[in-house]
Amino acid sequence: MKNSLLFRLLGVLGVYIGLRYYGGEIGAKILYPVNLLVTFLHELGHALGAVLTGGRVDRLVVNADGSGVTYTAGGSRGIILMGGYIGSALLGNFLFYIGAKWQKFAGTTISLLCAAMVFSAFWWQGSMFSTLFLVAFAVGTYLISRFTNLDREILMFLGLASILYIIQDFRVGPSSDLEKYAELMVIFPKTVWMYIWLGIALLLCFFNLSLIFKSGGSEEERVT
Repeated sequence: MKNSLLFRLLGVLGVYIGLRYYGGEIGAKILYPVNLLVTFLHELGHALGAVLTGGRVDRLVVNADGSGVTYTAGGSRGIILMGGYIGSALLGNFLFYIGAKWQKFAGTTISLLCAAMVFSAFWWQGSMFSTLFLVAFAVGTYLISRFTNLDREILMFLGLASILYIIQDFRVGPSSDLEKYAELMVIFPKTVWMYIWLGIALLLCFFNLSLIFKSGGSEEERVT
């Protein structure tokens, strides 16, 4: 039912807002690994942009301060640069959609996400911290999924956190990517591209929500 899905969404949103804005030091500590995951999704977007356009990925780094960098060679420079911000928006919306709509795929999606983290940790090893964080987060997330019934909530929370984080920090998060992209695509200055990217992220979010709610609820709720 729509009401059940809405309550689930509001519950996940409430937890995130509570931790981020009212959780104080404890909330910040709880969200710290989630924020690093958002950085990973951003860097993974760069990596996928390189691979999908015929390039290669040499290193993927997630730093302890929440920053990150991906070293690539070849491929489409424009798509690789956009892949960080737009790619993480796509990945965040994908995680949220699966959690909201497709219960039977939630566990598989979590396993794939964990596998992507472990793969990146070793195949695209960027630093000792990156490797340790990615493996630890992957193992922790997999164990929670394996021994609880929280697969949907995990995906919705991680997806929502990614979406909200990149929207809230659009002036800061993609600044270096925007500068390089504006140098490549000189038709618009950096500020204009910044709002274009934000607009794309918002449209993806609204489109995702419309898909989630237009058919009346999650897969599980429609068949019961």
